[in-house]
Amino acid sequence: MTLRELFAPFGPAFPDAEVRGVTHDSRRVEPGFVYVALPGRRFDGHAFVDDAVRRGAVAVVGARELRPGVPYLRLPEAELRPALARLAAGFFDRPSEKLWVAGVTGTDGKTTTAFLLRHLLAAGGRRTGLIGTVGHDTGAGLVFPEGHFTTPEAPEVQGLLAEMVAAGLSHAVLESSSHALAQHRLDAVDFDLAVWTHLSPEHLDFHGDMEGYFRAKAALVERARLAVLNTACPYAMRLVHRPHLSYGPGGVFELLAVHEEAEGLAFAFSSPEGRFETRLPMLGRYNAENALAALAAGYTAGVSPERAAAELPRFGGVPGRMQIVQTRPFRVVVDFAHTPKGLAATLAALSPTTRGRLIVVVGSAGERDPGKRAPLGRVAAERADLAVFTEEDSRSEPVEEILAAMARGAREAGAREGERYRLEPDRARAIALAFELAGDGDTVVLAGKGHERTLERADATLPWDEAALARRLLGLD
Repeated sequence: MTLRELFAPFGPAFPDAEVRGVTHDSRRVEPGFVYVALPGRRFDGHAFVDDAVRRGAVAVVGARELRPGVPYLRLPEAELRPALARLAAGFFDRPSEKLWVAGVTGTDGKTTTAFLLRHLLAAGGRRTGLIGTVGHDTGAGLVFPEGHFTTPEAPEVQGLLAEMVAAGLSHAVLESSSHALAQHRLDAVDFDLAVWTHLSPEHLDFHGDMEGYFRAKAALVERARLAVLNTACPYAMRLVHRPHLSYGPGGVFELLAVHEEAEGLAFAFSSPEGRFETRLPMLGRYNAENALAALAAGYTAGVSPERAAAELPRFGGVPGRMQIVQTRPFRVVVDFAHTPKGLAATLAALSPTTRGRLIVVVGSAGERDPGKRAPLGRVAAERADLAVFTEEDSRSEPVEEILAAMARGAREAGAREGERYRLEPDRARAIALAFELAGDGDTVVLAGKGHERTLERADATLPWDEAALARRLLGLD
């Protein structure tokens, strides 16, 4: 790939220099890279143009009047992110055009629906990759990036899709967050299908209001060839002018009955090919709705409802999302719930199938929204029989101050320390304490970390695997 070939769609005749990569991060520039200078909330990429050139950039794209000493394409600022996506797709030879690609969007359920859809497609004989908030799979198994992973930038998305093509995969499932859509990270992805789960208020600090949030999500449906829309979501119903298949109440795919059990769900559903019964080894009634979305999406790709119903019981779950570690003598569940709303939903979902006490281990992140700490403590005290408050990425903040705020919320709910809640700053010891206190029929929820692979403290970032730690403490490994 040469500069002339890569930039031909943009107009200017650049030289035939070889291009070895595209990036917006000057620290990643190597000889032969194209550097796109993006303005940001904290840093302006134009300030790092000289550094990028020193590192070997053969061309620069930006919005300022610059003379970087290498070929330079100046664009309006609003066109920089779309250009980054187009350049990245061009460099990797537009890999999404060689795959069947589904994008899953919504406030809740994206991760689980994406994993379920990948499972059903693979069970139907389609080699399927995944890009999501938990990690990615380009053909060699799920990879968990270090730190707190979000939807990657356009060059990483295109690179991962190219890896799937090289590995001989035919299908790909992408979690499509509102940030990724609004920031044009997925602009050059050719979507065959858009799957819409739910839409509720979130990220309004970024999108401004619900209408802005809706428009960001709707962009995926407008671009995809076909959509799978949730009839229970009024926002999804604003998109029925697009070619679509419905799921939910009154939809083409509809839940007929759901039974919650200690080890998962049993449910029946209707489809264009009749009524089927199946089981899902996941907790929480809402996961039946996520499964229904995946069933409908799989159907559009040729996976029959009968085959899908037979394969759902074999689903391996989602790391850190209502992940069952053991069921007896007491149940242990790892879940990513880290907000008051999320924690309340998790505890409410587990309560009906808990014969004994509901015990939760939970913390609140340092250097993040301090306003949610007391509400987290209040929810834990109101919804669980016993809470153990502990660290969750305290970073530079004193853990004791964070736990004090959570304890204040618990006391507001009428809980007393030593009876309804306990404080243990060390997360591993807090988990061990919860296991010591648990008895037959209890459920212990390890909330907040989920799939994350690091625990951030002021003096170190530790490798972390909540489920593996739980298994070790329980003597299962």
